[in-house]
Amino acid sequence: MDPSSDYHFLHHVLGKTVQITLKCGTFQGILQHVDSSQCIFLNRVKNLESGRNVPGVKKFFGHEIVNVQLLDDLEQCAAERNTTPAGSREFLSTKLSAVDQGSPLKQSTHRAKVASPVRQHLCLGNVKFPDENKGEDIEYIVIDQFQKKFGSAMMHIKKQSVCSIAAEGVNLCRYGKLAWLQIATKSQVFLFDIFLLGARVFKNGLQMILEDQNILKVIHDCRWLSDCLSHQYGIVLSNVFDTQVADVLQFSMETGGYLPHRISSLQECLIRYLGLPYKCISFLEYRQQAVVKNPEVWFVRPLPPVLMNVLALETVYLLPLRLLLLDEIMSDLTTLVDGYLNAFRQGSADPLGSIEISSMELPEELRQLADVYNIRRKTAVQKFQLSEEGFLIRKQVEPIRRKMAAKEAYPKTFCPRSVHLWLPGSQGSYEKEEIYHHDNQEPTIGSGEIESKMETKGGISCKLTLEETKM
Repeated sequence: MDPSSDYHFLHHVLGKTVQITLKCGTFQGILQHVDSSQCIFLNRVKNLESGRNVPGVKKFFGHEIVNVQLLDDLEQCAAERNTTPAGSREFLSTKLSAVDQGSPLKQSTHRAKVASPVRQHLCLGNVKFPDENKGEDIEYIVIDQFQKKFGSAMMHIKKQSVCSIAAEGVNLCRYGKLAWLQIATKSQVFLFDIFLLGARVFKNGLQMILEDQNILKVIHDCRWLSDCLSHQYGIVLSNVFDTQVADVLQFSMETGGYLPHRISSLQECLIRYLGLPYKCISFLEYRQQAVVKNPEVWFVRPLPPVLMNVLALETVYLLPLRLLLLDEIMSDLTTLVDGYLNAFRQGSADPLGSIEISSMELPEELRQLADVYNIRRKTAVQKFQLSEEGFLIRKQVEPIRRKMAAKEAYPKTFCPRSVHLWLPGSQGSYEKEEIYHHDNQEPTIGSGEIESKMETKGGISCKLTLEETKM
């Protein structure tokens, strides 16, 4: 049997108890992972010669393994005795030739096709995702051992000024368990298998990155991961840009200071700001289906390719999402600064002689910000319903399916701020094209007189001159 066959065969018995005979001893444990170099990872390891238990996950190198034997637990043996011939109850052995250690594992195929119902469930063989909604695949690098790719991954990430981070596990907090940590840069996506690498992965470099003040980490809802890293691994996550927090801040600026009644999911943010169609965000629904079917799906080894793709996609969209949110949050500042630049140079020179250079009085170019916020608040109250707590009830953004949506229903640009500043004499127009995403249908301040009109979806367009903002 070739090494590739051995590699795939051993994955069929993941989660089973095996006995490994080495040149220097015999060990027993639960098979957790087998890599392409025939290294075997066991959990709940017991040294059969000394009788002592070995804590954590232990790695056994392929060139040291003489024999691998599958051991059935008592319940499985009892069940199989009633349904299978006596001959099929023999232990399945896989052996390495002591003479040729580089030869592939030799195994009996007597019970190779026998797969327990539990194993079938863990492999998600019965989970089907519709091909017509399947998103695009993405390249990623899986880090599940220290010897090969870990060092180069650490060096690459440490050179970055910004990266995005996501994580998966069970009940991800101080009481839960971390299985995967995903880190994406502008050119690479790394999937760190925390379940196999263990806490040592943080001491070997990840902790330094997560605590580095010079590397900006983009995360969507950092609360859970921060709690998990702090209480389980002693890591203080720092220098974080949280896209969920940024969404609330942007909404508050858009509505003149109001807060939404709830936070937004990653899916909603990707639709609202990046304008992604359904096929690009369907991976989040795939994720939800798999987690509902098996809450511990992220501990399955090998993880199905569709879920590996989900891990990668959870991080790659965070980087462009941050840039769009920054543009929205900084748009007022940019407009005010442009007004400052033009305050004197495009005006009359007559009053300049009477203005003291050291005057600290708030200039007219900045006073209009209060008027703009008042207009935004009035518009927001008309557009949104108020909750009992005084928050604006923002409708949930639903993905637009390609089959049901007309071509013009897709956003042509990213979601802009609804009400924008306009300053006379500024270069260009600050009125942006509007996208109607249920809750982004507010007025836009541009040049001209005050006017409002209903668009095809009920949106309102408002224009205001500087003179009309003076109260």
